[in-house]
Amino acid sequence: MSSIKTKDGAQIFYKDWGSGQPIVFHHGWPLSSDDWDNQMLFFLGKGFRVIAHDRRGHGRSSQTSGGNDMDTYAADVAALAEALDLRNAIHIGHSTGGGEVTRYVARHGKGRVAKAVLISAIPPVMVKSAKNPGGLPIEVFDGYRAALAANRAQLYLDIASGPFYGFNRPGAAVSEGTIRNWWRQGMMGGAHAHYECIKVFSETDFTDDLRIIDVPVLVMHGSDDQVVPIADSAELSVKLLEKGKLKIYDGYPHGMFTTHADVINADILAFINS
Repeated sequence: MSSIKTKDGAQIFYKDWGSGQPIVFHHGWPLSSDDWDNQMLFFLGKGFRVIAHDRRGHGRSSQTSGGNDMDTYAADVAALAEALDLRNAIHIGHSTGGGEVTRYVARHGKGRVAKAVLISAIPPVMVKSAKNPGGLPIEVFDGYRAALAANRAQLYLDIASGPFYGFNRPGAAVSEGTIRNWWRQGMMGGAHAHYECIKVFSETDFTDDLRIIDVPVLVMHGSDDQVVPIADSAELSVKLLEKGKLKIYDGYPHGMFTTHADVINADILAFINS
């Protein structure tokens, strides 16, 4: 397996296929680079070099006891970009991975990044506070932590079969394979890192990062996202971006790049080529 070693000794697994302009994919919690299989095959077929990594504590990367924070996640991406000499790259992130893209592009991406795409992404900040009155109450995330500690396997099954893909909606076309693949990816990672990442994706504030980014950014979000509600995420993020463009997908769920891959892939390709 291909991997790089970070300064603190973590092994970061990655896939690197093809040649051409690089596209780097950043997965959501608690998944892995496998979540991008459809997109990697699609863009590989369009002549791009496609790269995806497993975030530390996730997938096949080291199950670290430390460094489970957004600054370290972004630094790990910077180490990978340097090791692979990635330039003129497009960075695409989903959910927590969208936060990772935001922090990486703002803090490390100068001169290496051409464009970015945020899909159902967590910025600016998810948790409710005096500064963010529209956010989700801390009790929501405490509930995730309690459920993970009590029975991680059941929590992951409940998320995948319910709100993540909108499979809990009346008339939804439920895919058993998609549910099982989500669960498989989640259970590959480390319980401790996943537990700590709940704080990362809920409490990290990306407001200043969004303001710093000066490359074009496509913000894609479903109107029926039950995990990261659009009103307190995409609709706020695009106002902070210098060159942001918001595309809303009516009725699409949080995991829309899986459930509606044909639509999302085509729109990303059009953005890259614009």
